Formats: sequence, structure tokens, C-alpha cells
Amino acid sequence: MRLNEWINQKLLQSISTQLDEKDDLAVKMQPSIKLSVVTQFFPPDYAATGQLIEELVQQLSQQGVDIEVFTSQPGYAFSSDTAPTVEWVDRIRIQRSRTAQLWPGRIRGKAINGVLYTLRAMLYLFRAWRRNNVLLVTTAPPFLPVIGYLGNLLFGVPYICILYDLYPDIAIALGVLSKNHWLVGLWGAINQRVWLNAKSVIVLSPGMKQQVLARCPQIAHKISVIHSWANPKLIVPIAKSENWFAWKYNLVNKFTVLYSGNMGRCHDIDTMLDAAKELQDEPIQFVCIGGGAKREELIQEVNQLGLKNFTFLPYQDKQVLPYSLTACDVSLVSVDESTEGLVVPSKLYSALAAGRPIAVICSPYSYLRHIIAEANCGGTFDNGDGHGLAQFIRLLSRDQKLGERMGKAGRQYLQSNFTPKVISQQYLDVLQQAVLYNDKVMTRVQSKYPLS
Repeated sequence: MRLNEWINQKLLQSISTQLDEKDDLAVKMQPSIKLSVVTQFFPPDYAATGQLIEELVQQLSQQGVDIEVFTSQPGYAFSSDTAPTVEWVDRIRIQRSRTAQLWPGRIRGKAINGVLYTLRAMLYLFRAWRRNNVLLVTTAPPFLPVIGYLGNLLFGVPYICILYDLYPDIAIALGVLSKNHWLVGLWGAINQRVWLNAKSVIVLSPGMKQQVLARCPQIAHKISVIHSWANPKLIVPIAKSENWFAWKYNLVNKFTVLYSGNMGRCHDIDTMLDAAKELQDEPIQFVCIGGGAKREELIQEVNQLGLKNFTFLPYQDKQVLPYSLTACDVSLVSVDESTEGLVVPSKLYSALAAGRPIAVICSPYSYLRHIIAEANCGGTFDNGDGHGLAQFIRLLSRDQKLGERMGKAGRQYLQSNFTPKVISQQYLDVLQQAVLYNDKVMTRVQSKYPLS
């Protein structure tokens, strides 16, 4: 070997060794995360929030996070109302409490059931706080973040809040509570206390961030906008002619508009119904999969009007979703104008993954319009514009190539921005900051007050 080659080889080995040492040091500097996730809904419950949390903890576990999940027995939408009280899934410990089924489907029943779960979650925290160094709490049920505040107050455990929905704002928007009700004032004061003491507050859209800042501007530095997501490896575009779900429900030779998910009080169902009435004499089928407070109302109206262009199906198991979500020609997403910025439709992301064009019904100032325009994957329509929606559906039914281009563009946009891998890294960054901050605080306390 020539001298110059030998010197170059040694230099390369030296540089490689230094880089490896730096990488090892970087890994050692990462804080060890022992995460406790508290949320009422988790598979086998079909609730979208539960399925998202399941995918999130799976991703975080693969990145070395120790995880415990405290949840409830299925109580939202399910095929079986029982699941193991304690189970391990891919190194993730899942503990389930009992669930209450008082007045299911009614606001009063959901509130009482949520309170009972929150009390059980508090008992769990009393027993389990020593095992974890950070707590992740969701707004399922809406008042659950209170236990994060209490856990921090009593045990010093740092907590992070995920705000799926903003209460009491939604209750006001839906007319359940008046703006001047004493409960609204109390709830708002508790929210402020919870948010101020949280290490981070995660919201699902820029609009939701603005709503939170309007109520608590002091937490601007700790709010993170982290979108929901869908798994493009699970949900893959399937041609209707090759899709057993489409064959089973006679959708292969019909242009199909799909609404999949919760048909709740925060969703605009009326605009979809107006479009369906306009299209009732055309070969276009509306398929509604899921449940929610407005589902039965919609079925009654469809029956009263004598519409034959609707098919209603229950929530589907997770393993069926890759087929149900692609058994259509266009996906429909809607948000009621009164709840704009207070809720975020997670069905948008699975619709993007399905590779179908998307029609979104929302207010003129919704963040959803920005996503659809940037992705160039569909159309957006004002609440109440059933005619505009019907015209868009007609256009897609007559121009198959346009629908294919939109579907591919939407899927590519999701793969770049909203995959489990991309989003879980954003959550991991927030968790690491919380744990690192807490470690620094504990180190200072111990140095100032050493154990004798």
C-alpha cells in the first residue's frame, strides 16, 4: 500500500470513529422517557381518537419510549364491550378500567360516564406516578386534563395536554350551555390553570391554536400545532373493481360519495343531504359509515324524503378500513360552521391516504381550505352550499382522470406531511423537552437541598 493511501485510510478511520463517538454521546444525552398516556378511548373501541393514540404509542415505543396506557373498556363504538384488564402489546402496557354506559348517545350520559372515568384515572395516577416521568392526557373526556394538573401539584409529574376539542366552547356553540352559565366560567378558569401549569399544550390545527390563545395568551410559547395523521402503509388505494367491500355493498358500478366516521353535533350533515336531494335522480350513491348523534336524524330525513341514494353502515373494524375507505370515488369531510376552530376532523387524513378526491364542507376561514388548496386534492364548500357540492360531485363523476389526479396529489401530500413517522417525531420532540426540563429542575432542587 502506498504511503498516501495509508494516510488517507487512517484519516478516514479517525473521522469515522469521532463521528460514531458523537452519535453515541447524542444518544446518551437524550432523556429517558417513561410515558403514561391517559385517554378514555383506545382499541378495540372504534373511536378515532383511540385509534390515533394507539398508532402514536406504537411509533413512540419503537423509538425507545417506555409507555403505559390507562384507558377504559370499550364504551363509544365497539363490536365487543370487553377487553383484557391488563395486557402487553409490543412492550406497551395497557390497563383498562371499568366503563359506565349511562344514557349512551346523550350528552348527559357522556358527561357522567366521563366523570366516572376521570375519577378512576385519578386513582390510577395515585398508584402509578412513580413509574413514569411524564404524563400525556387528552380531552377524551373533556375535563380529563385536570388530573394532569393534580398529578403535577401532588407528585411533581410534568404533563402535556392534547386538545382534541375545546370545551366549554363547543357546549356553548351547540346551545348546550349559555355563555353566562356559571359552569362556563368555572370551566374556563380550570382550563387556564391546567394550561398554565402544563409543560406543553398540543392542538390539532392553527385555528384551534388561535382559539386557545384568545383565552390564555400567556401560553403562546408552549403551544404546539401537531396535526393528526393516517398510515399510508395501512390504507392503500384499491380499485373498486378489486375491492371486496365495494362488491359486497354493490358500489362497484355506482359513483360513490363516502362519509366515514362520526356524524356528531359538530359535523355539517345538512349540506350533504341537500346535495343528495339534488342528485337523487342521477347514478350517484351516498354511503355513510359510522355513528353519532346526527346519524339517526339523517336516516329519518332520508326515509321521510323517500331518497334511494343512501346506504348506511356501522363503524368498521380497523382491518376493514383499507377497503371501506377506498370503496368510493370521492370522500366527504364536514365541520359545522358554529364549531370551526373548536374541533378537527381526523377523517380528513385517512381520506388523503385512500387516494380519492376530497370534498370538504366548512366555513370560509377554515384551515381545511388551505390544506385542500395546497395539496390540490379536491374542493371546499361553504356550509349550506349543497348545490356547489352537487356540481363538484357531478364534475368528478364525468371526469374520472380529474378524480385520479386529485387522489394521487392528496396521497402524496399526506406522505410528505402527515404520516405516523413524521407526526410521532414531533410528539417525541415535545416529550423530550418536557422530560429534559423536569430533569434540570430536579437536579437544581437536589443540589440545593441534598439528601442527608
